[in-house]
Parts: sequence; C-alpha cells; structure tokens
Amino acid sequence: MEILDLPPSEAARLIPLLQDLHALHVEHQPARYPAAPSDTALALWLQEWLQAENITALIAESPQGALLGYVIYGVEHRPPLPVLFEETRVMVHHIATAKAFRRMGVGQALLTVVKQRAKTLGIGTIATTYAPFNKTSAGLFESQGLKPVLTMAEWRA
Repeated sequence: MEILDLPPSEAARLIPLLQDLHALHVEHQPARYPAAPSDTALALWLQEWLQAENITALIAESPQGALLGYVIYGVEHRPPLPVLFEETRVMVHHIATAKAFRRMGVGQALLTVVKQRAKTLGIGTIATTYAPFNKTSAGLFESQGLKPVLTMAEWRA
C-alpha cells in the first residue's frame, strides 16, 4: 500500500467511497443528510473543495492502483480569544476505507501520514468530528490518540 496525495483533478476517484460513507450517515440520520447525491454533484463539490489552499486529500492505493481508502484534512488557524487559546490544528474532515479492505490498517496508515505531516508543519493538534453511531471511526481515532473533548447536540423540527 502506498499513501499518495490526490490532486483535485482526480477527485472523482473518491466518489464510490464517499457515496458509501454518506449512505451510512443517511441511514442513521436521514433528517440531517440528503439521500443519494448525484455523482456529478459530488465530483464538482470535491474538486472545488480540494482546490482550497488549506485542504489536502490523501489516498491509500494498492500496488495495482486500486483505491483502498482516503482521508481529507485541512489546516485551520484559530486566533486567540479571551476564553480560548490561539491554535493551529489539522482537522480531519473525511476518512473512508473500501469495504473489502476494512480492518486491514488502511485508516491507520492514512492517519499516520496525517500525523507525520502535522508534525512537519509544527502542528501539535489533530481534531475531527464523527457521528455517535460511527463506532468504527471512534475506535480508529482513539487508536491514534484522539480523545473526545466536546459533545455537539442539536434539535431538528
């Protein structure tokens, strides 16, 4: 397995894994997520998002060129507030692994590279959010040393 940067022009490669990840969210929280977004809409959105200066997509690829998984992360800078310290952090926005390759270390490998890149940039904080139903993500992030520090709650009519 090789971890590679994914250029924005190849964003469409992520669509099958993104559709799978999105379907999980729709299944558990249908009032929050629209069902079955089109591949075209996703491709346009991903390509535009990945063109942002502070956003990076990494892929895990097999020696044969198969997409095993991906992670999308960004570098965020928060200015100091009277109630919050200034911070630059890496925010993991998405991580997904192809079904056939789950529980084989793909997510671990992707997050290890994210950590290495954060350290290279002098960034000592990595953050993420994940849904309470997503025990797989919770386990992956905890195995990488990320611990829950906030809980977000919402009401929907």
